[in-house]
Amino acid sequence: MDEITFSERELDVMSVLWRAGSGTVAEVREALGGSAAYTTILKILQILEEKGYVRHEKEGRAYRYFPVVAADEAGASALDRVVDKIFHGSAELTLARLVSAREIPPAELERMRQLLNEFGEEEG
Repeated sequence: MDEITFSERELDVMSVLWRAGSGTVAEVREALGGSAAYTTILKILQILEEKGYVRHEKEGRAYRYFPVVAADEAGASALDRVVDKIFHGSAELTLARLVSAREIPPAELERMRQLLNEFGEEEG
């Protein structure tokens, strides 16, 4: 699979499937707060299946949908696009935005420092 791309609504649906592991149309709709029509969620799942991002299995009278593409695989593709198109390929600018955009717990910041140090040692 080449570049993985999702519309905003497709990403909402995929997020539910990644968290839950699978879901019927009704379960996905409920997890999204029930604001979208059943037929809308069904159509999104059908489109995702056509793209090869989900598959389904018959479960009683319904279908259960499963993600085919992993969240980290999709995230890597999306992050590559963000770094290239928004931050002009700069990991430094991307990291600066990431850490300034939200409150990061001290333990998580420490793990990030350790990762940066490890990557620096590999380069050196």
